[in-house]
Amino acid sequence: MKHLQTGLLMAGMVAGAATMAMTSAQAKEIVVGMACDRTGPTQTVGVMLCPAYHDYVKLINSKGGIMGNKIRVVEIDTQYKVPASVEAYQRFKKEGAVVVALWGTPMTQAITSNLNADHIPGTSPGFGTAAAANGEKYPYLFPMAASYWSQAGAAVTFAKQELGGNIKGKKIAFIFYDNPAGREPIPVLEKLAALEGFELKKFAIPPPGVEMKVQVQDITRRYRADFVISHLFGKGPSVHIKEFKRMGYPLKKLLSFVWGAGEADINGAGGWAKAQGYNALNFAGVGSDYAILDEIKAMYKAEGKDAPEAMASTVYYNRGILAGAVHLKAIEMAVKAKGSGDITGEDVQKGFLAIKDFKLGGILPPLNFTDLDHEGGGWARVFRVEGDNFVPAGDWLRGYRDVVIEMLKAE
Repeated sequence: MKHLQTGLLMAGMVAGAATMAMTSAQAKEIVVGMACDRTGPTQTVGVMLCPAYHDYVKLINSKGGIMGNKIRVVEIDTQYKVPASVEAYQRFKKEGAVVVALWGTPMTQAITSNLNADHIPGTSPGFGTAAAANGEKYPYLFPMAASYWSQAGAAVTFAKQELGGNIKGKKIAFIFYDNPAGREPIPVLEKLAALEGFELKKFAIPPPGVEMKVQVQDITRRYRADFVISHLFGKGPSVHIKEFKRMGYPLKKLLSFVWGAGEADINGAGGWAKAQGYNALNFAGVGSDYAILDEIKAMYKAEGKDAPEAMASTVYYNRGILAGAVHLKAIEMAVKAKGSGDITGEDVQKGFLAIKDFKLGGILPPLNFTDLDHEGGGWARVFRVEGDNFVPAGDWLRGYRDVVIEMLKAE
């Protein structure tokens, strides 16, 4: 009996070792590529957003990865330059990346054809061409968040709510950075002006986008706008908060697109006390009250470290969480479908399309991707400056989705 027990034990150990070896053999290192701007003109975003992506991947890897497969991130600082970005993409491809986080509209436009040719999905949350949300025409590009068209729809929806539910005959001003990205929402705004019967007047801010005293005076004193929608970049958002405040315009009637929505924009305008009432769109949750952020803090605490400083910039850090979480969810769906970590970019592209109602504890809107809709639904949420924080000014919303989808189909 003793020999039988020993034999059974040895057989069990051998079987267990074989199972471990099989699991080890099946487990893969899955590579993702991440372009980032840590030293270029948008580095104030990059130094907050990119660490969050790494933190999310680190958290998932600490839990065993995706079905035993560990994720390796290859990050390259592309400095918001097209040549550097194209070169970085080739490096990602050589490393075997199955998905690439892109950075910046010009760079995304330069790389899109490569994504399609190489069957490697790339993502452009909050930037890039709005028409790219049409996955039937851009199968390997995923905006993954509300495009400028969807943000325009959300902005008009919010303006309508703030103006009592009827904007017929109301004056709405659109102040924007005068470049292709800044002008991109205009077709949607014009369509909605015709649909709702409001008056739309456009005020262009020429590069570098920080001189706008004349335009703000025109909006507040001559045009006397009932509501202002803004779409500025870099230092522009801080400047326009100060200018509207200086002219005595109520900031509750001012709503910024997503690149004027960060804590740095408020600090640049003179601090929270100077920006009370200011509204900004976001496509990821703002603030620190999310379970996933608590997990990251706990991970650092277990290592005897403080939470990373980047977490204080909740707007951009949380967007980095969105990017990492959606990438890894698409990879997870690909691994589940294939039964192993030996996946390709084509598998991950299908993985994106398999994502349904992904919220990650509320830090994300309910993301659903389809062949036509590669932005996940076009959700946005308005956060308003109250006290020393951004607070929700409503729930997740989608404005005039039918109009946006109609435009996508027409592209």
